[in-house]
Amino acid sequence: MSIFGKIKDAIFGHKAQAQDIPNPQPTGNAYGDAPIVAPTAPAQTTVVNVENSLDSMPGADRLNWRTSIVDLMKLINVDSDYESRKALASEMGRTDYSGSAEDNIWLHQRVMQELANNGGQVPDSLR
Repeated sequence: MSIFGKIKDAIFGHKAQAQDIPNPQPTGNAYGDAPIVAPTAPAQTTVVNVENSLDSMPGADRLNWRTSIVDLMKLINVDSDYESRKALASEMGRTDYSGSAEDNIWLHQRVMQELANNGGQVPDSLR
């Protein structure tokens, strides 16, 4: 699993397990027409408030996760060492990550933007 995938799962919650819903079975009709398949319910979309989710995690009050990619990764129990951050930067499209303060600020903002792009409600102040 990608590092961003781990971050997303930690914040959004693990993907719901597939429910054991039998496949709809075609039913015939008295007129010999093509089988009719019962419609399925549309998937429900849930928006996750990223800020609230992170604030509610144990240790959030002791870490500066709002601006620090290292603290964000620590909060959600994802390895925050240089190699992990470099791999995450690569996933986010940056191949020249050096671990500088500027790189880490960019990485934090990029992760927040990707969380928003993937269905998270992220305040503009975190992007």
